[in-house]
Amino acid sequence: MAVVANPVVVMKRYEMKYLLTPEQTEYFKKSVEGHMQIDKFGLTSIASLYYDTPNYRLIRTSIEKPPFKEKIRLRSYGIATDSSPVFLELKRKAYGIVYKRRVQSTLPLVKIFFDGDGDICAGGQINREITTFRDYYETLVPACLIIYDRVAYFEPGGDLRLTIDHCPRYRYDDLVLTKDMQGTPLLPEGSTILEVKVQQAVPLWLSEILTRGRIYKGSFSKYGEAYRQQLLKMR
Repeated sequence: MAVVANPVVVMKRYEMKYLLTPEQTEYFKKSVEGHMQIDKFGLTSIASLYYDTPNYRLIRTSIEKPPFKEKIRLRSYGIATDSSPVFLELKRKAYGIVYKRRVQSTLPLVKIFFDGDGDICAGGQINREITTFRDYYETLVPACLIIYDRVAYFEPGGDLRLTIDHCPRYRYDDLVLTKDMQGTPLLPEGSTILEVKVQQAVPLWLSEILTRGRIYKGSFSKYGEAYRQQLLKMR
């Protein structure tokens, strides 16, 4: 099986999520000016195709909030083609710490991989982890497509990263990254999802901004919320 020989990305960090009202979103954006900078990509539409077992074992386990959980998804920045880069991500969370392994590939190679043929990247530990994950769950199929429009911020000289996801939406049909960016809204109009990503402690200035804005940490999974909403439709 051919592979795309691109660097593997390994991440270990704390990730905290906050649901923001439209008013809190505007307040937060203004408050972080001078502390954070928007990255060079600006507002970016992202589509994440989650793979799961046919009986949704991964997401059913995740929403029970165990101390350890894992998921696998294929991410595209904009609408994908057979030749454009896509990113296969294995994401695990244990006791509040997120571990992510990410490899660059293409849609045809990813299909071959999930059909059970060989590796996804050019050998090594990360390749073994992703392949072992696939083999353990035996049958993994496209289960849910999550789409959102993201603005990412970085702290110059620091490890702090922030993202604000606008218009999060989902769909359970047309589970491909090559069609469009349409979907059913996950949140009320104007609401956003703030994610704080840091390897160490949250800086004091950020804690003060969150406190003043009455922005409180919550537990929110886009895929989990989409699964919940889909179940309600089926009742």
